[in-house]
Amino acid sequence: MEYALTTTALQKKYGSFKALNGLTMHVPKGAIYGFVGKNGSGKTTLIRLVCGLQKPTEGEYSIYGVKNKDKEIIKFRRKIGAVVETPSIYLNMTAEDNMKEQYYILGMPSYRDIPELLNLVGLKDAGKKRANDFSLGMRQRLGIAIALAGSPDFLILDEPVNGLDPQGIIEIRELILKLNRERGITILISSHILDELSKIATHFGFIDKGEMIKEISWKELEKACQTSTRITVSDTKILSRVLEEMKTDYNILSGQEADIYGKINITDLALCLNEQNCRIISMTQREESLETYYMNLLGGNDNA
Repeated sequence: MEYALTTTALQKKYGSFKALNGLTMHVPKGAIYGFVGKNGSGKTTLIRLVCGLQKPTEGEYSIYGVKNKDKEIIKFRRKIGAVVETPSIYLNMTAEDNMKEQYYILGMPSYRDIPELLNLVGLKDAGKKRANDFSLGMRQRLGIAIALAGSPDFLILDEPVNGLDPQGIIEIRELILKLNRERGITILISSHILDELSKIATHFGFIDKGEMIKEISWKELEKACQTSTRITVSDTKILSRVLEEMKTDYNILSGQEADIYGKINITDLALCLNEQNCRIISMTQREESLETYYMNLLGGNDNA
């Protein structure tokens, strides 16, 4: 698999405080990667390192396979567009002038693409309007348009829906999906709003106290969070054979415990198990939300 970004044992210290503590992560090319963690968990620190705003204390990261200590890294950072913390815009300038300023910084001689970018982010009719008169959602979209100057193929967004009203959140969500699906842009989204990320992300990385707790694809996460029945039996080897015959999806947890996914006729299962001298000890219906999954990960990390 090709990765837009990888990090290996990445550390960032501020005095004795470790903002990143051996972080290892993998962002597949073409993914929408939800970078999930509480405020202060190290998400923004990682983004600052990748964008070249700070240097790591230890460890390394690679952008499209090029390591941060390689001379070529400057060239590959140009493939990145980013909105870090808050959009970097001049409030006393119009949307068009903000875009022109970014084009000037990047050394782009032509402003020809600016109307297209403003239209892409839903600001077609706001180009002559001062950013000071924009709503929070409009400022966020202008920030994304500025980040898209230079046609990056890797976009990093730090808490892009923080503080937005429901309509603003929907607009940013639709824009992110459009950029990913129609333009093939890899997107890393740092956020603590799990419900929103669950609507768009293809991959997730859960971070806590500067450490990566778990990386998982959406398909794997969906399976982990789906409704299941936790069953305790006298012998899961027999249970496994019976569930195979019933063509039922399951996961064996131990010699006595298993999770059964989807709907199942409990009476038929009990009869089949009884015929093979396997007793059902207990059954519990389970439904885990993304929030519960994340909190269980945190609990596992704290108790490790």
